[in-house]
Amino acid sequence: MELILSICLGIGLAAACGFRVFIPLFLASILSYFDIGTFGITDSFEWIGSLPALLTFGIASLVEVFAYYIPFVDNALDSIAVPLATISGTLITMSTMLELEPLVQWSIALIAGGGIAGMIKGSSAGTRLVSSGTTGGLANPIVSTAETSASIGISFLAWFFPFLGIAVVLIILFVLYRIIKRFRRKKAEP
Repeated sequence: MELILSICLGIGLAAACGFRVFIPLFLASILSYFDIGTFGITDSFEWIGSLPALLTFGIASLVEVFAYYIPFVDNALDSIAVPLATISGTLITMSTMLELEPLVQWSIALIAGGGIAGMIKGSSAGTRLVSSGTTGGLANPIVSTAETSASIGISFLAWFFPFLGIAVVLIILFVLYRIIKRFRRKKAEP
């Protein structure tokens, strides 16, 4: 049961990395530093709960959140945030998973953690691009606020209620699937 919960925790935090790269890492660092929560970071990743990591992730989170409120910087930031979210999602998933055989652990972290984080970040970057094109960037602060809120909310859910966190992630993935399917259908129509 602990293994399943740790995988749910990792995937939930990885999904939150898809909205904001550093917020889930910062939250994991805070909660590990103060030893809060039933589950946490594995021994090989306990550096995430160190004071230098806490400060680094905190500063990176603040810079990331505020940078997304600057017009045109937000779109430029998305171009580097997609690969960073994938890396961050993989890292956070690895850091929370109980020790498994390395091949299984890395496979889950790369496919589930990195894949979900990259897919969500790619979708949110597309949303921002559409927002910039249709509103001249005026709606981008709304998109940024929603993304930051989602990252914080999913991070807390994943940490304290892993099954609920994974349920929210599944709902998000289903909604993304439906939107992409609808978009492809409209694009295929003459």
